[in-house]
Amino acid sequence: MTKQLKILVIDDEKLIRWSFEKNLSEKGYKVITAENGTEALKLFENYNPNVVFVDNHLPDMKGLDIISRIREDNVDTFIIFMTAYETVDVAVKAMKKGAFEYIRKPFSFDEIYLIIENISEKINIKNELLLLRREEKEKITFNHIIHDSATMKQIIRVSRKIAISDATTVLLLGDSGTGKDVFARAIHNESSRKTKPFVTINCSSLPDTLLESELFGHEKGAFTDAINLKKGLFEIAEGGTVFLDEIGEINQATQVKLLGVVENRTIMRLGSTKEIPVDVRIVAATNKNLRESIENKSFREDLYYRLQVFQIEIPPLHERREDIPVLLDYFLALFNDMFRKKIEAIDPEAKELLGHYLWPGNVRELRNVVERAVILQSGNILMADNLPCEINGMLPQKSNGSGYLFNFPKEGISLEKLEKQLIMEALVMADFNQTQASKLLGISRDTLRYKQKKYNL
Repeated sequence: MTKQLKILVIDDEKLIRWSFEKNLSEKGYKVITAENGTEALKLFENYNPNVVFVDNHLPDMKGLDIISRIREDNVDTFIIFMTAYETVDVAVKAMKKGAFEYIRKPFSFDEIYLIIENISEKINIKNELLLLRREEKEKITFNHIIHDSATMKQIIRVSRKIAISDATTVLLLGDSGTGKDVFARAIHNESSRKTKPFVTINCSSLPDTLLESELFGHEKGAFTDAINLKKGLFEIAEGGTVFLDEIGEINQATQVKLLGVVENRTIMRLGSTKEIPVDVRIVAATNKNLRESIENKSFREDLYYRLQVFQIEIPPLHERREDIPVLLDYFLALFNDMFRKKIEAIDPEAKELLGHYLWPGNVRELRNVVERAVILQSGNILMADNLPCEINGMLPQKSNGSGYLFNFPKEGISLEKLEKQLIMEALVMADFNQTQASKLLGISRDTLRYKQKKYNL
C-alpha cells in the first residue's frame, strides 16, 4: 500500500521540490511538485493525491488558504503544513483548517518518512476496516440497526415477524438514506433462507434491456452481444432472497414479467420459451409514492398489490429524532476507531445544530457528516466549526415554516458554493438518481448533469 501513495509537494523553493522528488521517488512513491498555489490546485484536481506537503509562503497565496480550498471538496487527503517562520499559533490554525500534521523547516527526510509511514498505516487500517465492514454486512441482523425511538422498535418487531414467516414478497418504503438496504439484508439473515444467496440490484442504474437480462438471464444468441448463456439473478438466488432496490423505476414491460414471477414463481430467459421454476423471496424497495405512480399509469396496480402484502415503511430521520443521539454516538465511536482519533464528546453547540437539522439525506447523510467532522477535528471535542455549512449555518426549523432556514456564516459564503451544496443535497436525497434530483431542484436533467460536471460531483 505504501508504494502506491501519490504525493503532491507545494513549495516555491526549487531545491526543496527537487529534494522531495529525489528522496521520495527513491522510496517508490509517486511524486509531483508545484511552485505556487494556482498550479498546485490544478494539479490536485487532476492528480487526486493521497498526501500533500504545503509551505505557507507561496508567491500567489498562503498555504493556509490552499488547505481551506482542498478541504472544501476533499476530506480524505492528508495535508502536512510546512513552516519556517510562523509561530505555533499559525500551525494550530493549519491544524484547525484540516492539516494532518505540521513540520518546521529545516527538517530531515527521516521525519518525512515517519510521517508518510504513519499516513500509510492509517490508510491501510481504513481499507482493512472497509473490508471488515463489507464482510460484517453479510451478517447484518436487526440487532445491528441503531435506534432508540419507540417507532423504530415497533417497526423492527414487525419486521422480525415478517422475516421468519413464509412471506415470499416484502415491500420496503422510505426516503433515500433511511436504511432500506439494511432492512432487506436483516430480513434475509433472520429468515430460514439465510444460508442461501442474497442478491441485490438497483433497478434505476441499468437500461431497461440490460435490467431484464440481469434479472431473468438470456440464452446464447438472444441478442447481438449474447455470446453465451447467462443465468439471471432469480436463478442465481435460488432458495434465497432477491433485493430489488428502486423498483418504482422499472418500465411497464419489465413490470409485466416481474408480475409473472411473483404470481407463478417461474422465469423465462430472454430468447427462450421455456419456463424455469424459482424459489426466492422478493424484497422490493422504493422511495417513490407508488400509489401516485399507479394514478399516473407508470406503475401497475396489480404488481403493487402483489408486492405489498407485507409492507414496511421506514420513517425519515427527522420524524424519529430520538434516534439521532444514539446514531451520533455510534458513528463517533466507529470513526474514532477507523481514524485513530480520541474525540470524547460533541460540543453542546454542535449537538444542538445536529439535533435541529432536518437531515434530508437521513442516516446516510448523518454518517457522512460525522465522518467528515471526525477527520477534520484535531482536539478531543467535536466542534461546530467542523460541521458542513448547511448545518453550521442553520437556525432551528419552525414546524409552521416561519423564520429563516439559513443563517449566513460570519465569513460569508459564495453563491457558487451554496449552489454546489444544494445540488449535492438534492443528489443525496434522490440517492443520486439524476431524474429525481433535477425535479427537486426544479431544473432539467441536462442542466443538472452540467452542474455536476462543473462542480465535479
